[in-house]
Amino acid sequence: MQFIDTHSHIYLPEFDSDRDAAVDRAVKSGVRAILMPNIDAGSLDSMLDTEKRYSGICFSMLGLHPTSVKEDYHKQLEGLENSFSAHNYIAVGEIGIDLYWDKTFIHEQIIAFRRQLAFSLDVKLPVVIHSRESFPEVFAVLDEFAGRGLKGIMHAFSGTADDASRAVKMGLKLGIGGIVTFKNSGLDKALSSVKPEDLVLETDSPYLAPVPHRGKRNESSYICIINKKIADIYGMNEEETADVLYNNSASLFKL
Repeated sequence: MQFIDTHSHIYLPEFDSDRDAAVDRAVKSGVRAILMPNIDAGSLDSMLDTEKRYSGICFSMLGLHPTSVKEDYHKQLEGLENSFSAHNYIAVGEIGIDLYWDKTFIHEQIIAFRRQLAFSLDVKLPVVIHSRESFPEVFAVLDEFAGRGLKGIMHAFSGTADDASRAVKMGLKLGIGGIVTFKNSGLDKALSSVKPEDLVLETDSPYLAPVPHRGKRNESSYICIINKKIADIYGMNEEETADVLYNNSASLFKL
């Protein structure tokens, strides 16, 4: 089996002591690519350094995470967009709206989200969307881009069956990670409205480790646990879902 981890922050300090070993474990587990979403201007160098060290395995995205949207968001976005021509990014992300941690900059988050969606269309790249306690707000902005060919992922999807169906109809894949293994997540019911062809695998490492590693540091080698759970949900074998999910990701990101 082979996998693509479509969402990993392996460049963060949580991996500074054993990043080589973590990448090696991932590769030995069948992970062929680790896709890295950016957070803000401060994370860009470490992400690009990680991509260079693990060339052909790690791939970088460009974006401003919603929790990093503050008073200086215009300056941050301008700087990130200006860096686009200097590197071959595979997506625009991680972008979106987060109303869990702080609602102070909700207006600015919406503006930044809208601007980055438009940017993704200009540069013809998929988007990776963060939506925490913000599905109505995220969908409201996405509706503005209906029919314009937007492609991408609803990262760490945790919505309802209706949310899943709505996202897929907008041309998005659902990023399924460790949450699907949590006992009361309800994701098994939410996924009843979509097909495996509508999903991609992700870890969001070092966060959201799947059971039985819940509460510990997550890593890309755990992606096979998530694949097994998806296989169980759809009544398929692990090899079948791994093949479908790998092809979904490879096609979306042109890997």
